[in-house]
Amino acid sequence: MNLKLDETSALNYKSNSQKIRVMSELWLAKNLFCPCCGNSHIDKMKNNLPVADIRCKNCGEIFELKSKKNNFGVKIPDGAYQTMIERITGNLNPQLFVMCYSANFSVTDLVFVPKFFFTPDLIEKRKPLAGNAKRHGWTGCNILYEKIPDQGKIAIIRDGLETNAEKVLTQYEQIKSLQTNNLNFRGWMLDVLNCINELKTEYFTLKDIYLFKDFLKSRHNSNINIEAKIRQQLQFLRDKGIVEFVERGKYRRKI
Repeated sequence: MNLKLDETSALNYKSNSQKIRVMSELWLAKNLFCPCCGNSHIDKMKNNLPVADIRCKNCGEIFELKSKKNNFGVKIPDGAYQTMIERITGNLNPQLFVMCYSANFSVTDLVFVPKFFFTPDLIEKRKPLAGNAKRHGWTGCNILYEKIPDQGKIAIIRDGLETNAEKVLTQYEQIKSLQTNNLNFRGWMLDVLNCINELKTEYFTLKDIYLFKDFLKSRHNSNINIEAKIRQQLQFLRDKGIVEFVERGKYRRKI
């Protein structure tokens, strides 16, 4: 895999954002396999489509690409807020690639985030553009990248090193069963998953997760039985192979 972006492909563009968009999308189309089905090639779509940048002709999955210089950070700027919310709530959002590149336009990191790891809570509304702006009133958004559980960040390239394609496909296969169109259930699942990850241990207890009750209550204040909901989510994650039930009140994180 050639990690260098082709600077000559963007010679006809003036703004840096346009140049990076063209260079990064072309790089994906030339170098990347589909992380969902393993197809050796994915295709660049027509410019300025409202939903996605890349498509796999084999499985039909579509992908959006966000590129950043140096590192991902905690937030990733995206497009119109309302459009993004409508895509998530309508289960029409694409899969996401997040790319980081160096000052000399080499790809340093590429992460695949499956679409079922998104909820409206992960989308931050930005301030509308000021009245003197060309598109005044337009309201953009940020993806709160830091709040996406680690299991939903599949590294294809990490610190300039490629991950074996089979490993990427295996990781996706392991978490694919977490897909659900029920946004409330999805939100609970991702929040509990983040709590498990926060413990940073392989083994944990039910009491360990109960320590996050206040946090979970603040996220789901309409629910009056937080502990029961925690147990429900742990059972779901156990059934999907994400955690393992060891003994009464004790679990092991598998992924």
